[in-house]
Amino acid sequence: MTRLRVGVVGLGEVAQVIHLPVLESLPDRFELAAVCDISPGLVKRVGERHRAPRGYTDVHEMIRAGGLDCVLVLNSDEFHAECTIAALDAGLDVLVEKPMCLSPREAEEIIAARDRSGRTVMVAYMRRFAPAFTEAVQRLPELGEVRYARVHDVIGENRLIVDQTAHVDRPDDVPQEAVEEKWARRSALVKEALGEVPQELEWTYGLLCGLGSHDLSALRELLGSPRSVSAARMWRSGGYVVALLDYGDFVVTYETGVDEQLRYDTYIEVYGATGTMRVQYDTPYVRHFPTTLQLELTAGDSYERSVRRPHLKDPYTYELEYFHDVVTTGVRPKTSPEDFVQDMALFVDIIRAIERS
Repeated sequence: MTRLRVGVVGLGEVAQVIHLPVLESLPDRFELAAVCDISPGLVKRVGERHRAPRGYTDVHEMIRAGGLDCVLVLNSDEFHAECTIAALDAGLDVLVEKPMCLSPREAEEIIAARDRSGRTVMVAYMRRFAPAFTEAVQRLPELGEVRYARVHDVIGENRLIVDQTAHVDRPDDVPQEAVEEKWARRSALVKEALGEVPQELEWTYGLLCGLGSHDLSALRELLGSPRSVSAARMWRSGGYVVALLDYGDFVVTYETGVDEQLRYDTYIEVYGATGTMRVQYDTPYVRHFPTTLQLELTAGDSYERSVRRPHLKDPYTYELEYFHDVVTTGVRPKTSPEDFVQDMALFVDIIRAIERS
């Protein structure tokens, strides 16, 4: 099996708790060759902990140094496009955490860089690789005609769970000017996507690009894209959103928000004419918590209710295995840049519906 030399960009929470341990669990597929972060302290400490041969504070320097086959882009959203394009132009394949980028212009530039380089870009939507979800996609016809669906994602802050279950090295050596640059860049990119909107809608867009992108991306794979967004509301400074998505013959209600409860309440539920399915997710920050598929099916006089746990392997591991497969075989990933563009269009449609309200 081909072993890919990986450079990891961004050594924050998701890298420390998830991606670096998963890479180590797949030694036949990946070799950690370099790490990069704006924090020199993280580069040193996290790099030593995971035995990275090389460490950098500048992504362009890491790429120029060579010795890589692919890059995992895990840093702050505002810099995803810059890092992805730099890696592609150096002939490297890329797995970029969601959201792939924040503006349509950036998406176009990423697609152009992929096309001229001939390399792979895959967006890291790990929920779409959970075995319970992929089985749900296959078994959807068993429900009969779809009548209604619900997407629910109201969770406690990730840090509440992470701090109980893992050690995360949180840096204190990031320059203040870098923090200010990050927020200025974010505001400019959101304005590219939305135009001039109240700051609360900028924050709402951020929630959709972050937490919401998982839900809406999975919804599209399962049921396709909606015809339109009939209505939407946000409250608590964009921290909660409800939207009504029109599919013609049925509607989907989407609800999301972040609170201070120590739990993870996330599912997709589809109601068909003769059956119901529910994909129930648990926190991804505790590896191997299972995603389950709950089915209720009616056939004649019988009614069957079941709960399926296809596998205990976590979705992040399936995602990285899939990334290895698409890179080494040249297959187009299902979570492609074009796939993400559909998500971004839906985020904007929800914002416009909120404006109308």
